Amino acid sequence: MLHFPVFLDLQGRVALVLGTGEVAERKADLLRQAGATIRFAERFAPELLEGCAIAIGADAEPAELHALAAACRARGIPVNVVDRPALCTALMPSIIDRAPVTVAVSTGGAAPVLARQLRQRIEAVLPAGLGRVAAMAERCKAAVRQRLPDLAARRRFLDAALSGPAADLAMAGREAEADAALAAALAGADAAPPGVVHLVGAGPGAGDLLTLRALRLLGEADVIVHDRLGTEEVLELARRDAERILVGKSGADHCLRQEEINALLVRLAREGKRVVRLKGGDPLIFGRGGEEAEALAAAGIACEIVPGVTAALACAAGAGIPLTHREAARAVTFVTGHRREGGVDVAGLARPDQTLAIYMGIAMLPAIRDGLVADGLDPATPAAVIERGGTGRQRVLRGTLQEVTEQAPGWVEGGPALLLVGAAVGRGPAGGSAAGAPLAA
Repeated sequence: MLHFPVFLDLQGRVALVLGTGEVAERKADLLRQAGATIRFAERFAPELLEGCAIAIGADAEPAELHALAAACRARGIPVNVVDRPALCTALMPSIIDRAPVTVAVSTGGAAPVLARQLRQRIEAVLPAGLGRVAAMAERCKAAVRQRLPDLAARRRFLDAALSGPAADLAMAGREAEADAALAAALAGADAAPPGVVHLVGAGPGAGDLLTLRALRLLGEADVIVHDRLGTEEVLELARRDAERILVGKSGADHCLRQEEINALLVRLAREGKRVVRLKGGDPLIFGRGGEEAEALAAAGIACEIVPGVTAALACAAGAGIPLTHREAARAVTFVTGHRREGGVDVAGLARPDQTLAIYMGIAMLPAIRDGLVADGLDPATPAAVIERGGTGRQRVLRGTLQEVTEQAPGWVEGGPALLLVGAAVGRGPAGGSAAGAPLAA
């Protein structure tokens, strides 16, 4: 984060605007809308800063602007000099005003036009009556706090109320009806509602590959129980005050055994928490989501499963490899590279016209190759190892099954990796490599 965003209370306070012209007037108008009293000046003098909460430099001589910036820094007064980021200690963002809701967009002075474009996009999706919903929440704040002293219960109530019928009435300007609807919902609110667990697929780790439902649940969760996923970008989208609990597994290194994770989820839900169990990829594809769902059902805990983009789809898409192809593969099979009891079993998988997507198989590559070859697969079949697929750090090793088996152990860098095998792997926009000439990207 380049700059820390903050909102200033300027009601009844003085703001200095140094300069004249259209830009200065425009900045002064924004400050007036925030309740400031404007002090205009064409030339700078230190005494102009007496009692000022903020200063703006616009259409003035460069020497005057430099003097203003230096004096404000010395006195600890926020200063903004238009189009001169080096002189600023405060930046003027593009503003979306839905008072009392205010959204500010800044690019740190790097691209004001981009900030304006983003503001226009946000303006288009925020309802004009959104401020009325915030005003309703303000009116009911004391009553909600009294009725629901528990923070988690209060948050759950407001999550529902501010997107329900009362909010719709407020948005339409029907204030009395909105307040009545909110009061009725509050009267029936359960101060200790049952907890719930959402098994959420985080996808490959890229924030923009999350589903909209997953994004919403991350914003509502009291607790996020997550694996060692490489999903820092996804976790950044969660509510800032949500508790985060790492239970990750990396190979044989387990923070918690699966039975302990199951017990943790049950305990958190019984405490009335809204829990997001965040899993890489899809929770039901080699993610043990089925085991956790069974444990929650046995304990009588409500559970929702939210799908995510699984590794095979993310890796193949990022590498430009078709998993199916009319001329090469009419089926795709997802396989785990190791069994619970150890070892690997690929018997019966060396079928023509299919693509194999083998998860967690790098450590067992020689055994996988030997098993497939013994089952009749040509070792010259196209293959690819994709590490950290679907993220900005994706790497691809292409070649034949024989080549990637020989090269992958020294090529991988420790990130999650997927093995793709089949004729279709040599197809697609990215193309394949000729036998004996694997391509690492």
